[in-house]
Amino acid sequence: MSNIFPKSSSEAGRSRAASLSSQPPPSALARSLARGEAEAGLEGWGKEGRRGGMAAVRGGGPSVAGAFPSAASEAGPGACGCKGSRSCLLCEEAAPPPQKRANFVYSPLAGLAVGEEQSEFAGWAFPFPGVFLLEDFISLEEESKLVELMDQNAWKPSQSGRRKQDYGPKVNFKKHKLKVDDFSGLPEFSQELVTRMQNHSPLTGFHPVEQCNLDYGPERGSAIDPHLDDWWLWGERLVSLNLLSNTVLSMSCDSEDSLQLFPAFRSKREQMHASRSPSACQNHHQPTSFTSERLGNTIEWEVDCSSSTKLVSSKVITVAIHLPRRSLVVLYGPARYVWKHAIYRNHITSRRICITFRELSQEFSDGGEKEELGRKLLRIALTFQGTPI
Repeated sequence: MSNIFPKSSSEAGRSRAASLSSQPPPSALARSLARGEAEAGLEGWGKEGRRGGMAAVRGGGPSVAGAFPSAASEAGPGACGCKGSRSCLLCEEAAPPPQKRANFVYSPLAGLAVGEEQSEFAGWAFPFPGVFLLEDFISLEEESKLVELMDQNAWKPSQSGRRKQDYGPKVNFKKHKLKVDDFSGLPEFSQELVTRMQNHSPLTGFHPVEQCNLDYGPERGSAIDPHLDDWWLWGERLVSLNLLSNTVLSMSCDSEDSLQLFPAFRSKREQMHASRSPSACQNHHQPTSFTSERLGNTIEWEVDCSSSTKLVSSKVITVAIHLPRRSLVVLYGPARYVWKHAIYRNHITSRRICITFRELSQEFSDGGEKEELGRKLLRIALTFQGTPI
């Protein structure tokens, strides 16, 4: 089977994150800051490798043409992979609790979280580093072909109404053990995806060692709980491709620390100006401007760093990162190690597939304690001859 993507389209995707430089994402500092924030509870043998809260994710649209799996991919009637406190519409006996609402929205062009207009934080904003978002990373034709190829393989029931396909070693994150016997590499269709990612500076040198495909459907009440991905095996950057429908990535934090909010002002302009990093607040006499797009209009936000600020607990903040269909999102630094990410049930209105790629941690990279094992995993992964395990 040959690659599904023409080489001429390797530059596809429009960057919506002006706050990123060409330098690699931060690692050591972000990791050391976040280790004290992560919870200790981990699942046993599993592929998603998550550290995080057990808060139940609840909530559920129209269909997307061509977005339904083939008969070969069906897991069977009533199939449910929920364990412990997690549940879905296939196994729930009582009505789910109310859905948590976001009170801030992430602005990709500025790298800031801006208070929702209907919330108590309207008119406030704060820096939200560690997110890189690309719209239109693949075309509609490429998306259709990708889904067709994935649906040729079986989808296995997973937790909270999800279904999955795994390409990677089998890992026990609690005991820090892994098995490579059944790992045959990433799928062939991902080779061009990885090449295309590496053309963008935030993903320079990104070599994924694991790929997890997750299938969400409103009829199953699919969701994923707030969590931090494991960092014993998985490295700095988490990369996800969002397919078939728009959704929202909800970010929350368990830290006892306070966040400093800055007054934010909005004004419409005829032209979009180049955005600047929130760190420009070093000049206390000049408001910092950034732009974002909403409902087809250009909106300019001004954060006045000379005015009084406001301190709030991190725990009361939920930031919504809107993920358009066919967009690519990268989490790194604080967004990777401090802020938990989740997909809530009410943000799945039609079938959604997420392809997530993970790289190796420093422990498994050159100079690390498990360098040789890491090299073996990479050799297998990058053959791009894999089948789901």
